[in-house]
Amino acid sequence: MTTPNPRDTGVADPADLAGATVPVPALAPDPDATVLSRPYRALSIGIVSVVLLIAFEATAVGTAMPVAARELDGVSLYAFAFSGYFTTSLFGMVLSGQWSDRRGPLAPLTWGIASFAVGLLLSGTAGAMWPFILGRAVQGLGGGLVIVALYVVVGRAYPERLRPAIMAAFAASWVVPSIVGPLASGTVTEHLGWRWVFLGIPALVVFPLALALPQIRRLASGPVHDGAEAPASFDRRRIRLALAISFGAGLLQYAAQDLRWLSLLPAAAGVALLVPAVLGLLPHGTWRAARGLPSVVLLRGVAAGSFIAAESFVPLMLVTQRGLSPTLAGFSLAAGGVTWALGSWLQSRPRLEPYRERLMTLGMLLVAASIAGAPSVLIPAVPAWATAVAWAFGCLGMGLVISSTSVLLLQLSAPEEAGANSAALQISDGLSNVLLLAMGGAAFAALGGGMAAHGATQTTGSHPAAFAAVFLPMAAVALAGVWVTRRLRVSK
Repeated sequence: MTTPNPRDTGVADPADLAGATVPVPALAPDPDATVLSRPYRALSIGIVSVVLLIAFEATAVGTAMPVAARELDGVSLYAFAFSGYFTTSLFGMVLSGQWSDRRGPLAPLTWGIASFAVGLLLSGTAGAMWPFILGRAVQGLGGGLVIVALYVVVGRAYPERLRPAIMAAFAASWVVPSIVGPLASGTVTEHLGWRWVFLGIPALVVFPLALALPQIRRLASGPVHDGAEAPASFDRRRIRLALAISFGAGLLQYAAQDLRWLSLLPAAAGVALLVPAVLGLLPHGTWRAARGLPSVVLLRGVAAGSFIAAESFVPLMLVTQRGLSPTLAGFSLAAGGVTWALGSWLQSRPRLEPYRERLMTLGMLLVAASIAGAPSVLIPAVPAWATAVAWAFGCLGMGLVISSTSVLLLQLSAPEEAGANSAALQISDGLSNVLLLAMGGAAFAALGGGMAAHGATQTTGSHPAAFAAVFLPMAAVALAGVWVTRRLRVSK
């Protein structure tokens, strides 16, 4: 994944690739077309429904997770339930990028949705925490396959001017799940049990498959190439690097949760696997924030990792420190779905396109402020709803940043490189989630997180400092993202 920025190293600019053999030109002539115009309508509804499924899973499962961890006697492994998903998704992202570029996005999308559903079933039937985490890992593999394949579909099937709109639609698809998901999940968890939150979601797979896949086969299937035969086989080196990055991230996560001197061995092995794999899979210059594509990829990781690592502990903090029910704890994040969609809609406005980088700077400032403000509820005098307010502003910032990184990535990618570069973007996203969750989980455990306690509404007797040790470093990481937003364009 070493595709540099087109302006500095000779990679063709997307505007110069009008003659490439891709499905887009056949649908592009109508300048007044929208994502819901007849040529795009079924495809748009189908792929947005896929995102809707992922969104509903994320909001519902996050609400049920504290109760699941308590009943499976696995609160000390709480971070694993999230990072296990992200670890395997790293491999799925690389595999999906290779698969999509060589044979089209249809197969990885199909297999990804199937794996996603199987993982939910495994977690929903688990009798202990480690089988539960295994299910999350299988689910993560499917999620990695799906998200990259969707980016390739957008890059192939939609002209450039419609891509911000479909990215905004992706964000908007989180609104209903963010409001309904926590309420439904909390109600089901309290009255039927947490398992039904996992076992009920696979039924949602049928509609996206029936609607989206035929349209993807028609509009975006097959390999992309420009007059030459597309590669028939996968790049084995990249597959090996993908396995290395997944195993390395997993070893680091394990070491972070097992705070003994002996854990230095898996930590060292994880670093040895991870560093060369990351350097081989991400664009050259990513870690030093080189201008252009490398900084776009880096910003995605900084934003997503800091925000998701912090968000994973919000329901647990509200349940254990403020005594909220799982329903109310999950519902505190509901407004974030609306504001995230609002931020994504704002970045899609054509009149704001010249100010995209400024909007992203504002977005990262909002993210940093919300993460820093969330643990204020650890002070008894601060009302619990303050977290909901803080998170709403943070989600507004994420809507501005995440959708914009997707748009910029596609602008800087040749059509035949969309899968590889989309995989790089998602690897940065997923890897930062794993590493920052590992860091947060280690700090949480070291300061008393996960200690057993009694009570129907509490899952741990964690010390408040354990939560502060998660949120404040994540706020500092998000603040570093403000600087990265100044390096997204190549200097003229």
